[in-house]
Amino acid sequence: MPKRFARRIALPAALALVLAACSEAPRQGGAPPPAAVTVAKPVKRTIVDQDEYVGRFVAVDAVEVRARVSGYLDTVHFTDGQVVKKDDLLFTVDKRPFQNTLDQARANLDQAKSNVVFTEADFTRAQQLIRDKTVTDQVFEQRRQAYRNAQASVAASEAAVRQAELDLAFTDLRAPVAGRIGDRRVTPGNLVTGGTGGATTLLATIVSTDPIRFEFTFDEAAFLRYERLVRGNLAITSPENSTQVRLKLLDENDFSHVGRMDFVDNVIDRATGTIRGRAHFANADNVFIPGMFARAELPGTAPYEALLIPDAAVASEQARKFVLVVNADNTAVQKYVTLGQVIDGMRVIKDGLAADDRIIIKGLMQARPGAKVNPQEENGASPQAAADQAKR
Repeated sequence: MPKRFARRIALPAALALVLAACSEAPRQGGAPPPAAVTVAKPVKRTIVDQDEYVGRFVAVDAVEVRARVSGYLDTVHFTDGQVVKKDDLLFTVDKRPFQNTLDQARANLDQAKSNVVFTEADFTRAQQLIRDKTVTDQVFEQRRQAYRNAQASVAASEAAVRQAELDLAFTDLRAPVAGRIGDRRVTPGNLVTGGTGGATTLLATIVSTDPIRFEFTFDEAAFLRYERLVRGNLAITSPENSTQVRLKLLDENDFSHVGRMDFVDNVIDRATGTIRGRAHFANADNVFIPGMFARAELPGTAPYEALLIPDAAVASEQARKFVLVVNADNTAVQKYVTLGQVIDGMRVIKDGLAADDRIIIKGLMQARPGAKVNPQEENGASPQAAADQAKR
């Protein structure tokens, strides 16, 4: 066969094969299968909405240690930053001048008592003499007055002794409260000024650590809401019905520290429109320090039944939040929801869902609104299990 003739036959045959392959390609591929997703119904749970506040720790007791008597500081009996107990010896002022004053006061008291003995005997003799008309009334009155003056002198001397003993005792400065002491402000050898005036010398400060208080502020609307929650019962700060407060530090993830409300102020601040609240926490391990910031949670609503889903099942569309729900014919449907708080990885849904909705909790990236899906429920799958797995 000539080459030109063979070429003419081969070209149409090749074109026919290509066209046949193109016509059969769509038939072999077909439509993509429905996306496989995992679904679960919302969890019903009775919850309480929590309000969150930022506050600061304050000491129950805070004392400035100042001398009550003036003198030269003799000894410091503590280490800076030490935890001290009540009545622990902290400072000693030079005792010698005060000991001398006490000795002198006691000598004056002995002299006054001796004078009382003499004037009493003289007055007793005068009583007998006045009955015998041996002395005049003027002499009798003089001896009686001398006896009374001697008694008054004894009382004054006794008071002077007590004051001298008190001043001597004040030379030992002891801790008025238990807590952590700061650094010493004065070193031994310096003159310290004591007394009750404003020029007294500050020696150190002590703050109590266990228990400790947590102070925060909340607005007037929150205050009214809290009051209505307990209307008809006892106040939220009463010992019988005090509100529980949970707290976490700045480097913690969970509100693991539990305390109780013990005080709400009686005045709303006019400048800020807020009122001060206070909670009481145990602090045996001294984790909390006065002045430290923390975040606190306290109940903001009465208990109510809510629907919860894994937080990962919530998607965003600009400012709106939605979830994908599988309807009866296995079609993914978009539902816009109103979100509440997150509890243990579960998101509270306040509006937009029904209790029997099948929510897509896995496979959100493959599912599209309006598209068919292949819903599956894994063994033991639940919104709570999905949330736990997402946290891990």
